[in-house]
Amino acid sequence: MKKHYEVIIIGAGIVGATTARALSRYALDILWIEKEADICTGATAANSAIVHGGYDAVPGSLKAAMNVQGNALWDQLAAELHFAFARSGTYVAAIGADEACALEDLKARGDLNGVPTEIISGAEMRRREPQINPAVSTALYCPSGGLCDPWGATIAAAENAVMNGVELRLNTAFEDFLWDPDAPRRIVGIHTNQGDFYGRWVVNAAGLYADAVMHQAGLRPEFTITARRGEYYVMDRAKVQIGTVLFPVPSKISKGILVTTTLHGNTLVGPNAEEIANKEDVDVTAKGMREIWDGAQKLVPGLNRRDVIAVFAGLRPAGNAPCLTPGVDYHKDFIIEIPESVQGLVNLGGMESPALSAAPAIAQRVVELLADAGMTLQEKPTWNPLRPARPVFRHLTHEQQAALVAQDPRYGRVICRCESVTEGEIVAEIHAPIPATTYDALKRRTWLGTGRCMGGFDMPRVVDILARELGVAPLTISKKGRGSEFLFRRTKEAS
Repeated sequence: MKKHYEVIIIGAGIVGATTARALSRYALDILWIEKEADICTGATAANSAIVHGGYDAVPGSLKAAMNVQGNALWDQLAAELHFAFARSGTYVAAIGADEACALEDLKARGDLNGVPTEIISGAEMRRREPQINPAVSTALYCPSGGLCDPWGATIAAAENAVMNGVELRLNTAFEDFLWDPDAPRRIVGIHTNQGDFYGRWVVNAAGLYADAVMHQAGLRPEFTITARRGEYYVMDRAKVQIGTVLFPVPSKISKGILVTTTLHGNTLVGPNAEEIANKEDVDVTAKGMREIWDGAQKLVPGLNRRDVIAVFAGLRPAGNAPCLTPGVDYHKDFIIEIPESVQGLVNLGGMESPALSAAPAIAQRVVELLADAGMTLQEKPTWNPLRPARPVFRHLTHEQQAALVAQDPRYGRVICRCESVTEGEIVAEIHAPIPATTYDALKRRTWLGTGRCMGGFDMPRVVDILARELGVAPLTISKKGRGSEFLFRRTKEAS
């Protein structure tokens, strides 16, 4: 007999994860699918890790409302789920009179959105960040801006959802909807590469592919998502220490090439904004690298290429949906809706920046939409909003480390020397509520392989640990899922 779910969620980025967690509060059978071998592998996996204050969003747009509401929820979310988050504040630095005028416009927009900001002098900006360009004339300070660990936030929310009864299926790709033969516009489930699943409601949180999902429902044929590639440099934290978040004056399509600290201490430089056709193309380019380096030099001219330890690119799902607020002429807004023309679908699209910041509010909006549509939402007495943190060895005192090693000697064996990640931490993540079964899954959870050597020393040992703990052959261990296996054959089997 086929199981029927009340809700099926498509996509396991930050929006899907916070939505799954929000719905796990209620007595609902929930299925959550992700086409990749792990969660948090799409747009959420590669971004600037900034929780925006909301001063930049167009007043009256869904982006503005969700950004401001979502920003206010991050303190509670981080406290309940135990991931890294800090109200660091953010700065937009202006050089010259023209850019200074642009800051006045940004401040006025922030006032309309209810986001407090302050314009400070160039001298004060240089006092707060001594490495900034001496030519900075003035800056816009937003105290509610913050920094998060987007991997940690997504994984923590997802684990909490699973701990509260959500069924997560990885390597499960949406292919089509299942329709009620007696009501041709009513969705009754989904068809996937792993079979058919039936449900009363489907939530489209498919990120870069949200347009393809809604088109399968015959919805919004004019709506498209364009992959907007952003490239980044990662600087060695032992060499470069920027203490805050520095934006340039934004353009019409991007918040600009920024220079920012991160909660892990590395300085991040980027991104640019290049619209591309291939939604899987995360290659870095020579042209893009030159563009972001030149942009970064405008903010922090003392940066040195010798201090770069990694480069990467991420894709943002840029949509073309118009704002539906009367009088607001804006065509890059979020889609958050239950469409009238299709029954059984909650449709989320165009989740580019500031979707990370807005995610907790988007999740609440989904719950509200379902309640308004007649879904019975009875809170489970067993629902637990807390997700306990697992030990991070490098963050413990010497006394705490000694006690942990005495309890489990695997915490005394360092596997990743750059980031001081231990075997105990790796094993804990392999057996976590959402098991890490690939190298990149462990990387997102422990930060192994993110230091100066980029995994050069730890990879062979991590492969052995994964094979041992999962009870599989080392030849099956992969970087990010099927097709990315590290090993081809045993050396002695070579002819």
